[in-house]
Amino acid sequence: MSDARDLTKALSRGTTRLLAQQGFAALAEVRLANGRRADILALGNAGEIRIVEIKSSSGDFRGDRKWHEYRDYCDRLYFAVGADFDEALIPADCGLIRADAWGAALLREAPLLQLPAPRRRALMLRFALVAAHRLNRFLDPQLDAGVEP
Repeated sequence: MSDARDLTKALSRGTTRLLAQQGFAALAEVRLANGRRADILALGNAGEIRIVEIKSSSGDFRGDRKWHEYRDYCDRLYFAVGADFDEALIPADCGLIRADAWGAALLREAPLLQLPAPRRRALMLRFALVAAHRLNRFLDPQLDAGVEP
């Protein structure tokens, strides 16, 4: 289990680096209003919201039935996978990122889904609150900030 967790962390790190190069700030493991947790939630300078679902193996993808539920919470939905992943499994209407611990490459752009304005505002507020909460915990580990929003 540790190997899959380590691979997921590596894919997340490389993907976050790619997103930063594209002008996006990224947060890992963000709970959405529907109760699901996005592996990576990214916010761009123009307000575009991306979700990247990390898949450490083909089995991980085949066993996941929840990824469809992320579509309502982003402008673009991507999968980030490692070098050994069978790319043919990823649906054509999702973006595809090949990643490792040091970086990532965008193999296929995701189509623009265009979030409704109220949902975008709610997600941007959530992004800001989660980021601030994590920063405060980092700066002051003894801070009793309660549960992450």
